[in-house]
Amino acid sequence: MRLEWAGIKRRVRHGPHHIVITNPPRRAGGTLTRCNVDWVRTDRIFARLDREPEPPEIDLPRMTATRKVLFGSTLVFYGAIVVAVLTTSRLVRLDWQIMFFRPYEQWPQLHAFIDYYVVLGQRGPTAVMVTAWLGWRSWRQHTLRPLLALGVALLLLNITVGAVKLGLGRLGPHYATQIGSAELFMGGDIFPSGHTANAVVTWGILAYLASTPRTRRHLSVVSAVVALGVGAATVYLGTHWVSDVLLGWAAGLLIVLALPWFEPLIGFGEAWIFEQREKWRARRAGASAPAAAPGSPAPAPRPAAVASEASQPQTLPQTLPREKVVTVRPAVSGPRSPAPHLAPRTHTVRSERSPVTPPVSRRPQQHPDRVSARGTSAGSAAARPVAGG
Repeated sequence: MRLEWAGIKRRVRHGPHHIVITNPPRRAGGTLTRCNVDWVRTDRIFARLDREPEPPEIDLPRMTATRKVLFGSTLVFYGAIVVAVLTTSRLVRLDWQIMFFRPYEQWPQLHAFIDYYVVLGQRGPTAVMVTAWLGWRSWRQHTLRPLLALGVALLLLNITVGAVKLGLGRLGPHYATQIGSAELFMGGDIFPSGHTANAVVTWGILAYLASTPRTRRHLSVVSAVVALGVGAATVYLGTHWVSDVLLGWAAGLLIVLALPWFEPLIGFGEAWIFEQREKWRARRAGASAPAAAPGSPAPAPRPAAVASEASQPQTLPQTLPREKVVTVRPAVSGPRSPAPHLAPRTHTVRSERSPVTPPVSRRPQQHPDRVSARGTSAGSAAARPVAGG
């Protein structure tokens, strides 16, 4: 029994991509069934990480009636917060009460954790994390829409939140100068809260780009909890007023709700980028093709063309004189035909061969002037006595 059980475990464990969970039999006489050996196929898990063969069909979020109602309600809430701060209403009084309460002194044991948690609202770290995730999704789904949607959302965030920050110029709790005042137009930049708005947009974009409605709902809840926690963390640390956080939540939510209006722009940008990529690839392929050098021979023609051209002689251009026009036949590739065999001749002796040189003397004829000069010099030499004779 035990040997059979060990053999089954060995065969299942050595199978490809399996995580084996073995349940030993409860009694000695029990039969081995599939319930005793359960496995989880990891190849299906890793297959979800591979690149999809073609872009999947994803339903783009539309500006439905519900979304329009939420956008309008959030816009009204945004305006109400701004008016309440400008008129120094009870909301400003609440800001001062919580500032004097000093939550970081009431619960000091949470300070270390909240210092790390508030990083989830900082622009740099969150943008890097979300960009890495959306970049992998873009590669897997053959589309640039996730990255472009994130870029559009962050651009809207910088424009809208930055403009209100600089326009109202509110000071933070640590830099307040007059108790009970709204601290507006004092050169500050904390209203609305950038950490809170960034948390809503950065983590909300994950829910916006979810593939299924169920996943979108779950991620919406998670992103809302994270954004609420970041806003509360800034109030705990004393870096923002309560009204700053409320306006930051509204500003981030407005951007996420308005993204469906920018889907045509995102699609146009994606098509333009892919078009430029194809042009660059075509230009690179044309530049990498080998170009013929000025003095290099032309490429060899096709066999059919060679056979047809070999049957017809080629002549040089007619610009040369007629008597110098020669006929040139192209060299045909292939084995050369052997030279014709000549008839054998009888070998003759040297004395029987006909002379090749002319019968006249080989010495060149002398010039008459030189001959007369030589005769004169010879006569004078004969009349001269020979010395030593």
